[in-house]
Amino acid sequence: MAATTETTTNARRATTPGAAYEPTDRTVPSRSRERARYDRETVHSILDQAYLCHLGFIRDGAPVVLPTLFGRVGERLYLHGSTGSRPLLATAKADPGLPVCVTVTHVDGLVLARSAFHHSLNYRSVVVHGTAHQVTDEAERRLALNALVDQVVPGRSADSRPADAKELAATAVIRLDLTEVSAKIRTGGPNDDPEDLDLPFWSGVVPVAPAYGTPVPAADLAPGIAAPDYLAAL
Repeated sequence: MAATTETTTNARRATTPGAAYEPTDRTVPSRSRERARYDRETVHSILDQAYLCHLGFIRDGAPVVLPTLFGRVGERLYLHGSTGSRPLLATAKADPGLPVCVTVTHVDGLVLARSAFHHSLNYRSVVVHGTAHQVTDEAERRLALNALVDQVVPGRSADSRPADAKELAATAVIRLDLTEVSAKIRTGGPNDDPEDLDLPFWSGVVPVAPAYGTPVPAADLAPGIAAPDYLAAL
């Protein structure tokens, strides 16, 4: 099972070779343009190390931003939700789809400068603009739902019961192609002004990284079922 799961995960996460994403007016930042990245390897790496995104769209003339899980399969992002949720309903009604913006961000450090103005974050982020479409093909829906599970815990979809017909009927999936995409990265220490260097305030970076605790078994877990090896990889 481990080899099969690894092969499937690698196929879903495969980085498409070729040119970088083409910059557009919406993907070129107005500030710190030198931090922007458009190569697929960087974009995919940032996406694949995350599972939470923020989905933005317009509903009844007002902006809405929702946190939600996502999965990447090649050059597509998949998001899911209840068939009655607002973005899923809007996607189903929109023709030829729903204009959206999806963002993913990792915080890697707190940058503390001598001046309040120059405090910052070290981060890696991706912004995707495009038109979301509802996925109706059952095979693609199952692929997307497996990808969503594996985005959170790689290998988990092969080690759990797949959705049945009733669960599939209650779940909607939307697809967003990775076409208009950019990454933005900040690294390094504070950018203090020369006149502030002698001030008596600590300056530097506090690293930030995700942490996973020891898996806690369910109270009703049958005796003898050990935590799977893929949890140790977290």
